[in-house]
Amino acid sequence: MLTIRLRRVGATKKPHYRVVVIESSVARDGRFVENVGHYDPCVEPELFQVKPERVAYWVSKGARLSDTVRTLLVRNSVESTGTEAAEQLASPVEKLEKSDGDETQVST
Repeated sequence: MLTIRLRRVGATKKPHYRVVVIESSVARDGRFVENVGHYDPCVEPELFQVKPERVAYWVSKGARLSDTVRTLLVRNSVESTGTEAAEQLASPVEKLEKSDGDETQVST
């Protein structure tokens, strides 16, 4: 399964991250499929840039966002991609709360 997550680069004590599409079983800094952005937490304000069309493409193909990437997308409100991806990956309980009184069961 593909995951969109952070890949650490940069010097010791000066982290810089790339936002990459990677197989979920591969190591954090392993071989990736595509680089879709970068994140620099050391500058003020923090720098977070992604290609929203590529993130949307990979999410449509079944890639999952890591918790950190999802949070960064929502916090930096990257166009509509962050909110769409967050809605697609919302927990089953949240989806149940938003429903119109459906009596379906959700296993968590």
